[in-house]
Amino acid sequence: MESFRFDVDAQRSVSALFATPGNPVACFVFAHGAGAGMGHPFMEKVAKALFGRRIASLRYQFPYMEARSRRPDHPTVAQATVRAAVDEAKRRCPSLVLIAGGKSFGGRMTSQAQAASPLPYVSGLAFFGFPLHGAGKPSTERAEHLTDITIPMLFLQGGKDKLAEAPLIKSVTQKLSAPATLHIIDEADHSFHVPKRSGRTDEDVIDETAAIFADWLTKSGMAAL
Repeated sequence: MESFRFDVDAQRSVSALFATPGNPVACFVFAHGAGAGMGHPFMEKVAKALFGRRIASLRYQFPYMEARSRRPDHPTVAQATVRAAVDEAKRRCPSLVLIAGGKSFGGRMTSQAQAASPLPYVSGLAFFGFPLHGAGKPSTERAEHLTDITIPMLFLQGGKDKLAEAPLIKSVTQKLSAPATLHIIDEADHSFHVPKRSGRTDEDVIDETAAIFADWLTKSGMAAL
């Protein structure tokens, strides 16, 4: 795994981590959630699971996380960071299929960037826990921009996610005109944690998400695994 920095604009640069297997078929430009950076154990475990399925990953920090601030960047800054990360991934993986997305906040900022102006080179978007609404405040307003996206999207959601009630996320994905795949993991919360009574571990869940991700790439015709 390689650690490096890339420029977002003339005033900002951020840290990143790049990991690629020996014979990769795709690269995931992987943005972190609002409360934890690219080095969070969840991010590391997902990247490792994808690595085992011949999918490279480029994880990166948003500027606010780099500055150790608790307040997320304004969407314009976050979206600019997404675009810079995609450009960096293309530079490092010129012949690979690029998928962009991320965990919660990172996924939403990526989708907003794509909706505002299609991300160059990106073939699909993948979301690990799309944050559809605030906890206890069910709504679909945060998904309105998704109707402006035309490339395939993968939604990996916990069945007990308090930031995306299952009936609502199902309704949202069913109404999208772009190809949208929804995979709900029973008993998992927004952090993809499952209770012991489920008979599964968090590692089992991460492995499931990586398997679904790889299967989605194949079924969507974006990569052959």
